[in-house]
Amino acid sequence: MKNTYLSLILLCALSACSSSDDNEKKDMTYPEISDKGIVAVPTDCEVFKRGEVIPLNYLFTDDTELGSYNIEIHNNFDHHTHSTSSVECPMDEKKNPVKPWVYNQDFTIPTGQRSFTARHDISIPADIDTGDYHFMIRLTDRAGWQQLHAVAIKIEETSK
Repeated sequence: MKNTYLSLILLCALSACSSSDDNEKKDMTYPEISDKGIVAVPTDCEVFKRGEVIPLNYLFTDDTELGSYNIEIHNNFDHHTHSTSSVECPMDEKKNPVKPWVYNQDFTIPTGQRSFTARHDISIPADIDTGDYHFMIRLTDRAGWQQLHAVAIKIEETSK
């Protein structure tokens, strides 16, 4: 009787530890930032002009559900790297920033999406320092997994 009682308590304890989503698939993969089937912009070594726009276009996918993304643009006047690309772009001489451009914006992806094409026109200020910049995309899925994609771009004077 004592063994039966202990077995019953053990069985109850084990069943209480199992969660209701044990049968659901756990998201254990990173989301993807892709150019499949689209013309991705920007890409490494692409040149843009002050006062114009960067027409962002990337495809995001996830096996379960996408969450949000962040776009960051910052100067690379000191030639640092984010190591997401093997492409080496020609760079200007190192310099100290005077009026560098910093762009940092978060975007939410509609709930339930496993595929999403991000399209934005990002205006480049007309009075920023020209030179080398990094354009970075941070994509996060609903489970919290994050993928980083960084490209080297250049901002030049506006043509006259």
